[in-house]
Amino acid sequence: MASKRTGSDDFGLIADADSRLKLQTIVRLRWIGVLGQVLAISVVSIVLGFELPVGPCLVFIAMSAWVNVYLAIRYPARYRLSVGFATLLLAYDIVQLAALLYLTGGIENPFTMLVVAPVTVSAATLPLRNTIALGALAMAATAFIAFHSLPLPWKPGVALDHPFLYKMGVLAAVGACMPFLALYAWRLTKESRQMSAALAATELILAREQKLHALDGLAAAAAHELGTPLSTIALVASELERELRKDSPLWDDIVLLRTQALRCREILQKLTRHPPEQDPLHASLPVETMLQEAAEPYTGGRASIVIAAHPKTGVTGAAAREPVGVRRPGVIFGLGNIIENAIDFADIRVEVAAEWDGATVIITIADDGPGFNADLIDNLGEPYVTTRAADARKRGDKAASGLGLFIAKTLLERSGARLAVENQKAPRRGAVVRITWPRPAFEASPVRGDLQQSEPPSAARVPIKVEDR
Repeated sequence: MASKRTGSDDFGLIADADSRLKLQTIVRLRWIGVLGQVLAISVVSIVLGFELPVGPCLVFIAMSAWVNVYLAIRYPARYRLSVGFATLLLAYDIVQLAALLYLTGGIENPFTMLVVAPVTVSAATLPLRNTIALGALAMAATAFIAFHSLPLPWKPGVALDHPFLYKMGVLAAVGACMPFLALYAWRLTKESRQMSAALAATELILAREQKLHALDGLAAAAAHELGTPLSTIALVASELERELRKDSPLWDDIVLLRTQALRCREILQKLTRHPPEQDPLHASLPVETMLQEAAEPYTGGRASIVIAAHPKTGVTGAAAREPVGVRRPGVIFGLGNIIENAIDFADIRVEVAAEWDGATVIITIADDGPGFNADLIDNLGEPYVTTRAADARKRGDKAASGLGLFIAKTLLERSGARLAVENQKAPRRGAVVRITWPRPAFEASPVRGDLQQSEPPSAARVPIKVEDR
């Protein structure tokens, strides 16, 4: 069933026609509850020998069991409940538990805290308004059993009656525990959902990289295989052209055949015009060349890009040799994305610098713009963390998703890098992104099956921008 998003999802909870709660999940949870209730009744009645209304308690427990049996027969196990149906089932669980608590001591029963369980499940799977309604129902049921209930099962001839203040304390504990656990469950669910969406976006980019690379290899193979027969056709056409006279009725056809064969050769040459993708000698490139390639699409913009590469001060000998890394589309894409973001926020200048020694390779991308938001700088790199949305609203633009830096960070970390963000020290202003590799990881060849292979001509220009200021 198609679901339509509504505007009531501003608290991060879903507002779809279908909930995130599967029938199989709620049935299993209720079976666990039924077994736990039967065990508790058995222990209190048989083991401890306390008097309690066993018959009515078993009736309410049996009702839950029959509800589960009906649901298992009526619907498939993986049936996704509608929001209304899921809310109704969770409301039933609250009422059923409240009825058992009423029969077994009310709020004095230590199992009273279980009333928060359905509300917690709702917070993780249902919209905010439904969770609030279930929370209100749970609090009303708890308040009712605080004043109206049968006595708590206890030793024969001994009445156990807790003070009124104690009962109010338990009621307050339920009231405090319920929103806390609900908020906690909602937050975990939201973060998990965001991480899954962000990882899906990253996998989509990597899949696109792989497909483009496969197309490039296919084009190179086609150019190689077709080169020989096209050369033969062009040679035969040239020989026929020399043997025929210009007034021959076949002259124009032979000329057309030769020119079209030459045109096909030119088209195939265009497919192999990118030696870095086809020539094994270009499978690796120095770090400065890598920076130039990552920054090349953004040169000529409103902010100038200054690229520098040099060993660290005092480094000499073999450690001063410029690192040569394997061409990785993910690395070039990540660097390009960060450079593009720096240009978007820079006033005049973006500095891209690489320095190295025998142990590490460090690339620093700095701009002279407003810098990162101090409130969010510690969380940058997590999915959907961005303040661009507020800036975009001021300009009337569409807000960005905040996935850019997460994707760039993920791709760079796949190559063994660590990414750190900070603002420049006063009196300078602007943002600084520092990417650090262990030198062996930077210069190592990618493992077999890794998507980070020879970069296709356009693969590193996926239009997802880093907008996380």
